[in-house]
Amino acid sequence: MADAKISMVKRLINESKYLVCICGGGMLRESGHLSLRDPERAYDIEARYGYSPEEMFSSAFYNTRTEFFYRFYKEDILSEKIEPGAAFFSLAKLEEQGILKTIITNNIYAMPKHAGCKNVLEPHGNIEKNKCPHCGREYTKEYLMNAKKVPLCENCVKTIRPGIRFFGEQIDNGLMTQVANEISKADVLMILGTRLDSEFCDSYVSYYEGDKLILINNIENFTDEKADYVIHGVINEIVPQLIEE
Repeated sequence: MADAKISMVKRLINESKYLVCICGGGMLRESGHLSLRDPERAYDIEARYGYSPEEMFSSAFYNTRTEFFYRFYKEDILSEKIEPGAAFFSLAKLEEQGILKTIITNNIYAMPKHAGCKNVLEPHGNIEKNKCPHCGREYTKEYLMNAKKVPLCENCVKTIRPGIRFFGEQIDNGLMTQVANEISKADVLMILGTRLDSEFCDSYVSYYEGDKLILINNIENFTDEKADYVIHGVINEIVPQLIEE
């Protein structure tokens, strides 16, 4: 049965005219990464800092306790070593073949780009693109890591703003329009590593107007029935099987 589903999804992908892929947090979990909202990680962070990740990963905390925020951000976010799994490299192959048009990800670690993907939309931002809010000069993740305390712009000595979206912040309107446009153009929409009712996925799926919504996830959920095609299993094992060599 599983082989039949994989064959069907593989055919849909290869026959698609405009394939768009939404990549959720499950893809990072398969690489050993726990999100800030994972209970185990959240408990550990609060025990060490005295504040929850929800409190610290916010614009209010960043603006009012900047030095404390950057201590947490450098030690617990920027220092993570995460490598892209096999699924990301398979998506890069689909893009290279001209089949996959756009990837939309909540991944702030730029994993699709590290795997070779080029057409990537990152509504939650990217830790590798940081900017001075005053002059617009961009800074790397390494520049932030090497700052002794709060990283400051070399031009105007203003605090550099991390290139990520804090909890509770709205997505940039221009970027949200791009996301909506890409999903609305898709004839096949593939969703990897997230529930259909997740905060990340739910609002995006509403823009899809087709009837070939593919869900691949390692966790079953009652909302799976909203998808047209569902495969449960290890994403890094399933996605490589969908590529036409």
